[in-house]
Amino acid sequence: MGIIISYTHRVRSIVSIDYDHLKNLHSISGPRAALPVLLAGKKVASLLDVGCGTGTWLKAALSLGIPDVLGVDGIKIPPDQLNVSVDRIRHQDLTRPWNLTRKFDAVLCLEVAEHLNSEFAPILIDALVMHSTQIHFSAACPGQTGQHHVNCQWPAYWQQLFNDRGFVCNDAVRWRIWEMEAVEPWYRQNVFTARRAPEEAGKEPRIPAVLHPEMMHWLKSSTAGGSFGEHVEQIQNGRMPLGWYLGVPLRALLAKSKRKLR
Repeated sequence: MGIIISYTHRVRSIVSIDYDHLKNLHSISGPRAALPVLLAGKKVASLLDVGCGTGTWLKAALSLGIPDVLGVDGIKIPPDQLNVSVDRIRHQDLTRPWNLTRKFDAVLCLEVAEHLNSEFAPILIDALVMHSTQIHFSAACPGQTGQHHVNCQWPAYWQQLFNDRGFVCNDAVRWRIWEMEAVEPWYRQNVFTARRAPEEAGKEPRIPAVLHPEMMHWLKSSTAGGSFGEHVEQIQNGRMPLGWYLGVPLRALLAKSKRKLR
């Protein structure tokens, strides 16, 4: 079980996002478990984390031997609450165009985009694709609870924005971390990869809207646009990946066994 760290300092970003770190819990073990899978064994010497928060993913990257890591965030956090040295964090208004004038082997942007109003979504994606040809992205789904969640969307919404910029997207990575209990469920549900490939962009299948069973606690009882009902219909109509259906009986049996043992 990972160490859970809470942050009590309340700060306000340039775009007036009221964000209380006392309510913002992230494990150290989650990024350490997930990052090697996201990078899929590729040799990565530099990594940028957009919306890095306190730097948990940056710390994981350093522990994996990635020497050149940098984080960008719209909220200033006191240095004594960071998981990495302050020189590895840059404060940046994510609602405005920005450019670090360099490239990275990989970019992370995980559970960040939902905190920005929809008119700023293209600006964020522009910044991501400017800094790498390989991006690992996740954002809250409709109905997902959280602080200042103002643009919760299914992956296909973000996929189209990446397609418009010559990137092809797939969600194979989320199925590889789907059962990893050390990783927070919002990452397991929402993450996908965008790769620069102008000749393929927009031709790939749309990333399906799925709900992880462990996310039920984090969803509003009546999700936006009837999304829960749509998900049930998706399951009934056989639109989920074959591996999902094959794994359900085993997962249900294991869960039932655990309940009996308790």
